[in-house]
Amino acid sequence: MKRTPPKSSPGGTQAAAPQPLGALRDVVATVRGRPLPAPAFHADAHLERDLGLDSLARMELFSRLEERFGVKIGTARAARIETVRELLEALAQPDAPAGETFRGSLELPEPSACAAPPSAQTLIEVLDWHARHQGERLHLRVLADDTAAIDVTYARLWNGARRVASQLVMRGVRPGSAVALMLPTAVEYFPVFFGAMLAGGFAVPLYPPVRSSQIEEHLRRQRSILRNCEARVLVASPEVRRAALWLRDAVPSLELLTDPRTLLQDAPEAGLPAPPRADDLAMLQYTSGSTGEPKGVELTHRNLLANIRAMAASVGASPSDVMVSWLPLYHDMGLIGAWFGSLCQAVPFVVMSPLAFLGRPSRWLWAIHHHRGTLSAGPNFAFELCLRRVTDGEIEGLDLSSLRMLFNGAEPVLPSTLERFHARFARYGLRREALAPVYGLAECCVGLSFPPPGRGPVLDRVRRESLERHGRAEPAPEDTPRAAVFVGCGRPLPGHEIRIVDGRGREVPERTEGRIQFRGPSCTRGYYRNPEATRALFDGAWLESGDRGYVAGGELFVTGRAKDLVIRAGRNIHPQEIEDVVGELPGLRKGCVVAFGVLDEAEGTEKLVVVAETRETDPVALEGLREAVARAVAARLELPPDEVVLVPPHSVLKTSSGKLRRDATRRLYLEGTLGRARSVRAQLLRLALASAGSGLRRRLREAAATAWGLWAWGWFGVLALPVGLSAFLVPTERARRRVLRAAFAAFRAVTGLRVALSCPNRPPDSSRPCVFVANHASYADGIVLAGMLPWPFAFVAKTELRDAPFVGRMLERIGTIFVERRGNDAARAREEAVAALRQGRSLLFFPEGTFDRAPELLPFRMGAFLAAAEVGVPVVPVAVRGTRDLLRAYDWLLRRTPIAVTVGPPLEPAGGGDTWSRALQLRDCARAWIASQ
Repeated sequence: MKRTPPKSSPGGTQAAAPQPLGALRDVVATVRGRPLPAPAFHADAHLERDLGLDSLARMELFSRLEERFGVKIGTARAARIETVRELLEALAQPDAPAGETFRGSLELPEPSACAAPPSAQTLIEVLDWHARHQGERLHLRVLADDTAAIDVTYARLWNGARRVASQLVMRGVRPGSAVALMLPTAVEYFPVFFGAMLAGGFAVPLYPPVRSSQIEEHLRRQRSILRNCEARVLVASPEVRRAALWLRDAVPSLELLTDPRTLLQDAPEAGLPAPPRADDLAMLQYTSGSTGEPKGVELTHRNLLANIRAMAASVGASPSDVMVSWLPLYHDMGLIGAWFGSLCQAVPFVVMSPLAFLGRPSRWLWAIHHHRGTLSAGPNFAFELCLRRVTDGEIEGLDLSSLRMLFNGAEPVLPSTLERFHARFARYGLRREALAPVYGLAECCVGLSFPPPGRGPVLDRVRRESLERHGRAEPAPEDTPRAAVFVGCGRPLPGHEIRIVDGRGREVPERTEGRIQFRGPSCTRGYYRNPEATRALFDGAWLESGDRGYVAGGELFVTGRAKDLVIRAGRNIHPQEIEDVVGELPGLRKGCVVAFGVLDEAEGTEKLVVVAETRETDPVALEGLREAVARAVAARLELPPDEVVLVPPHSVLKTSSGKLRRDATRRLYLEGTLGRARSVRAQLLRLALASAGSGLRRRLREAAATAWGLWAWGWFGVLALPVGLSAFLVPTERARRRVLRAAFAAFRAVTGLRVALSCPNRPPDSSRPCVFVANHASYADGIVLAGMLPWPFAFVAKTELRDAPFVGRMLERIGTIFVERRGNDAARAREEAVAALRQGRSLLFFPEGTFDRAPELLPFRMGAFLAAAEVGVPVVPVAVRGTRDLLRAYDWLLRRTPIAVTVGPPLEPAGGGDTWSRALQLRDCARAWIASQ
């Protein structure tokens, strides 16, 4: 981009000539999106209070000024500017010419790095291992500003952490102490964090104040966190530390206020406590979500390493990757996902300040370019910011082809954002396959579900009417009007599980919307010193996410927050979609729109209220904006909002991480702050009636599902009697199987259970024996296959079933072969299977050997394929769908759901090679075919 060079100052230094107020006012008006009255703009006007420029708007203002006047206002200096006068001074005496960016590349020493071994059970052990085995290898590069960077090796970080730990121990920190960190992204942050853990404490990352004028207000907001965690130490920048002296009285546990420079000074190494253990608390991640008071999520070393290693396995992270991040280190996505994940896998970590990104989003893209970043991440708003603020001139020559995964998470992922981001940056080498929507939450450290590498986003179009009225995500064709589109967030991380439950906590079938619950080794044990919130978090062994969604094909689709649903005239409306549409309208502040429902006294149902921030004050213009909002919402939902409330900037409440606090904003609306005052008692009554109405409908649906399950079990018991008698009275095995098939047909008829059998390929030759192999999802699989497959076969089952009362005897009478799966008995089992095949009998195996509630294929055992390869008979893969929802593991209630049985093509053993090689080929081909179904 061509820039105007700055003029020389009388003193000989390069500086921009002071610009008249009129020129500066034009730039401010452009950022505001409307003209600014001349009397309101003067040298002493406050950028935020008088001109309504929040943090993002201020960063945009500085960026536009740099571009227009060819100057640079450094990130640190920009954070201190409060008034127009200070802004004029910065333009007159800029930091350096704008447009310079750090262009260094990563040069890694030989030999190549290795990830920390699985034997490391704490973060301390991980860093210690790196420092001892590859101490001089680059661990992280901190981009201090646009022209410089600071490199930190593993050894340097370890040594710095030991100095900090010694200083903390000398100052009275004891094992179990909370060490609060209120620090910006800088090189000092990293040793202080590890020093807190080395000293025996646990870290409590807090977000720092953006500007010096906010320090006192900011500290007052953080006071409740410091009290809850009983912080012994607060580590902050010197200016924050001086302002925080009054906290000693407000937080009784606080004994030490210090700063990183003091802690990093050389000191005699104090006797450090014993290293932490895997189940010791490593940190508290405070999160308010959108639900009110902050809660401290307890995360142990075991939790963190389980999450980091599961994410690494999902994305295939290795030391050959490079992670580039601007995410704040007080937030789990930047701290755990980016830094800790890089540390554990020996991935070089390139990090910049969030303010640097907000000031010029192209810095993020250029950092990926210069360092050949392969991994990076950001919330959805970051992608939108790049779309709005990055100009073509800023990124001429940009190359994003090194990216193999660009994660989008931490807030709702919008389909339109993904598509527009790829369309914009595809010509700069960004592959669509690199875009990776993910889902996670602090209660699971950070990550919970990830897509496979190289797949790209999966968008699901569903019929809006079915989802809103019945909670069913029915697929919709491309030409379906008003279809809702949701983004797939992948599958659960290895070792983790996700389930969707209804209002009574019962698991629902695929493509049914409900509450998202999860469990796994990354899960927190609860909220620190908050037993009431901890009890609300757990549902037995499962944790509540607070979000709603559905699963389709094993993929998680998040539809919104559980408590944010608007129920209007029987329709479930997700506010995120409304907020996205309204936020695109000119004159409104994107990301500062909330939609919620309140009970309409006249209609007896919830009315839809949209609150949007605007800087507009003219009454005529405001009325035009209200009409535009109503038209936009009606076009999307065929349902106009009942009320549009336009409010000044900063009226919509948000959490510290920028998420919308819908419920808190709704309370202000009900109190009259955002709209007209209403009776609190009447509001509570109407809300209670609305809740009762929706609850009644939900309970009726649940009662119907339970009734069908009991009805189905009743008929199962009735029909089991003749089947059981036939096993002992009917003389031939073939006749017994006919009785079983007839009973299953009768069961389908009386219960309405839909089971479809298809054989799209060449069917197996019934005159020749074969080995059927089927996926295993439920105890119902055997009954469904025995009742549906028309070819004669014998089950191969584990010996444990032979000892089961009644069931074992029945299985014997229909020719089942019982096998032991381990040791020498496994070899004898294979011999039995081979003998049966040589006698002309077909066999049916479940090669997974067992099943789990998670919708995924388990590894296949080799027995079936070795037997087929040895005898030279084909393997016929069979895919069973729907039985997992019919009868889930650990849940004995039958649920009505369609079942499909698809028979694949016979797979002949290869002609050459030994038996093992032929069996491996059969296994891989069969598993691939079943997985494709």
